Amino acid sequence: MTDRGQTILFTTFEPSGDALAARTITTMLQRRPDLHIYALGGPKMAEAGARVIETTTAHASMFLETVAQAWSHHRRLCRLKKWLKSNKIDALVPVDSPAANWSICGLVRRYQPRARIVHLVAPQLWAWASWRIRRMRRLSDKALCLLPFEPVWFQQRDMPATFVGHPVFDAAAQPTDAGAAARPALPDGSPRLAMLPGSRTGEVKKNWPTMLAAFDQLKDKHPELTGVVASLDQRTEKIIRSMLGKSQRPGGGRDDLTVVTGQTDAVLKWCDAALVKSGTVTLQVAARRVPMVTMYNMSYLFVQLLGRWLIFTRTFTLPNLVSEWAGLGRVVPELIPHFGEVTPVVREVDALLGDTAAARMQREGLSRIADYFTDKHFAEDSAREILGMLEEKAHRHEGT
Repeated sequence: MTDRGQTILFTTFEPSGDALAARTITTMLQRRPDLHIYALGGPKMAEAGARVIETTTAHASMFLETVAQAWSHHRRLCRLKKWLKSNKIDALVPVDSPAANWSICGLVRRYQPRARIVHLVAPQLWAWASWRIRRMRRLSDKALCLLPFEPVWFQQRDMPATFVGHPVFDAAAQPTDAGAAARPALPDGSPRLAMLPGSRTGEVKKNWPTMLAAFDQLKDKHPELTGVVASLDQRTEKIIRSMLGKSQRPGGGRDDLTVVTGQTDAVLKWCDAALVKSGTVTLQVAARRVPMVTMYNMSYLFVQLLGRWLIFTRTFTLPNLVSEWAGLGRVVPELIPHFGEVTPVVREVDALLGDTAAARMQREGLSRIADYFTDKHFAEDSAREILGMLEEKAHRHEGT
């Protein structure tokens, strides 16, 4: 019989990870109300039923970018070490954020060697620094993958892995009238362009100026063009509005652009095409079958000096990675790495505005990509995998 009252620790350092983990925690507690779930995480995990022992998602940062953040993480590890010495756990579930989570996996391996470690969101080792697979094998028991091609990559390197789907495709399958009362008032006009400049402040500062300049040139070609900028939160909204306030159109004013916060899905339902910063959000766009162009402004020096040694993929947009794996070739035009040139962005977006052959072809390709996620349900599948490992651990314990 399975041990009752088993304990699981979730750890994440991004708002996106907080949301992912919350879905899984909710489902796990529905199936096993006796579970004790603790977290280094955020408010959504707390709402789902986890006891948050430390909030770690308020100031998300890629790769622990500053010395101050690295020192803060070191002190967090010291506090967690004390906690682990006083609290037995049956499993650790690190969620995304491998730069921060590797060290936590190491602590658990050292102080709680019987605990199972299951990655919720497999680290993208196939994309860059693939030699880290050796560390992953040492510090992990299994990876739960959000992309269909990932399990084979990990399994070929002796790392157990399972595809559990992606929540954006679950959300896209929901009835279209769900939450209608909460939808923002979006402008009329045609064609309609959505712009998604990123979720981190650094990403917005890098990508939004190019997107804005491209919109202005597209406006010259399509006077009736209407744009909506989808901001993740008030912090990024402030940056977007600040840069928007400094831009000018002939005659003054910027009533041709609307900024909407926290309503990305509503914006995607509204638009005809999207200009998107490369990242997880491209899957959300794909799930809505919205034709898109992806871009990511990077430092030329970084790409030349470091990128060639660290990055092993030449395709960066997630829908394209799926489509190439499926033998469909690239479906989405991607400008990555990009160095701020506006003309290529205008050319690619212009080809998708209106009922063009390029737009129709991309919608067809996005539908074929979505087919690979149809039979998966992220929360249910991830919860089942984690609970299955707890069952296995309990049975092994009974047999000793």
